[in-house]
Amino acid sequence: MDIIVIGGGASGLFVSGGCSQKGYNVTLIEKNEKVGKKIYITGKGRCNITNCCSNEEYFLNVPTNSRFLYSSISSFTPYDTMQFFEEHGLKLKIERGNRVFPESDKSSDIIKVLQNYCLQNGVTIKLNEEVIDCYKNSQTSKFVVVTSKNKYECDKLIICTGGKSYSATGSNGFGYKLAKRFGHTIIEPVPALCPIKLKDKWVKNIEGLSLKNVKLSAYSNNKLVKSEFGEMLFTSNGISGPIVLTLSSYINRLTNISLVLDFKPALTYETLENRLLREFENNKNSQINTVIRSLLPKNLVSIFLNYINLSENTKVNSITVEQRHSIINGLKEFKLNFDGLYDIEYAIITSGGVSTKEINPKTMESKLVDNLYFAGEIIDVDALTGGFNLQIALSTANNIVKGV
Repeated sequence: MDIIVIGGGASGLFVSGGCSQKGYNVTLIEKNEKVGKKIYITGKGRCNITNCCSNEEYFLNVPTNSRFLYSSISSFTPYDTMQFFEEHGLKLKIERGNRVFPESDKSSDIIKVLQNYCLQNGVTIKLNEEVIDCYKNSQTSKFVVVTSKNKYECDKLIICTGGKSYSATGSNGFGYKLAKRFGHTIIEPVPALCPIKLKDKWVKNIEGLSLKNVKLSAYSNNKLVKSEFGEMLFTSNGISGPIVLTLSSYINRLTNISLVLDFKPALTYETLENRLLREFENNKNSQINTVIRSLLPKNLVSIFLNYINLSENTKVNSITVEQRHSIINGLKEFKLNFDGLYDIEYAIITSGGVSTKEINPKTMESKLVDNLYFAGEIIDVDALTGGFNLQIALSTANNIVKGV
């Protein structure tokens, strides 16, 4: 029986090797000059392959359609991923946040394992060959795959073409067109895990400034959506960093977004006021900017004082109770003016894709077309940073291997 897999990323390579190992005649078609192009750039070239956590913890890191993944993750857990790579000769290591990397810190080693898994099991890999169209022959019930170089027929078709982010790696959204060709609904692709744009013009003056141990909260229509504690940084026209990327995945389909930054989340209002009073006592004859420099990075001092409408030259001994409270409120509730997410090209992952309602979660087979399967980012599932998205690619691919 012939199987064609479209897309040579993590899910495409894994499902190809697995199906071939079961005795199928598998052809993997990849339009790039090599497989695993997106894997190569993940984790800043180190490839955070999975996260060494329990299934319960794993699902807490999946903002979109986590229930759909229950079967996949339960059948092929993060520990199974680690075992697979180690059994294929790749040493792994666990870093902060349970992130799992190759010991070599080379994403190319992950690609080598997956590529060798295919080659050792007899997968035919077609490179530099772009799929132009796919359809099902109504008379033979076989799939016809038309490429830039050839025309193929197969009994089962597996689409692993990824999403729309990082199109230079080949993920240009073409897989959605193929899915639509077979009658599937596509949930509009939007950026996930990406920087946020701000309307505030002052951000360009502090580009590159990093803040640690802060809390960023996102609201939609004045209702709290999510708060994240940790590190963020300012870009030329917005904000990025771990907590920003995480929040982007929770607000990418919401409207009327507002953002509030807490510079001192570890301090209550009362504790902060007591600290401010001590600073005032020790700096009675100083200007207010001297005190604020003890609380914020110096690049933020003038921006902050302008935000609360207080002159930098104001003497500490002239600060009123109302002004003191405005300083405290500003430190705890500094509002940022949301201006949308960065373009999907800058997103680590795509949110959206083939509707999960039209895919069997136990086999990844289409509910609309027999013997048509989907795996990885093309499906409307996405997770946070930390190795969770690559685990989705491998686990959904594994469910196909189990079911074919």
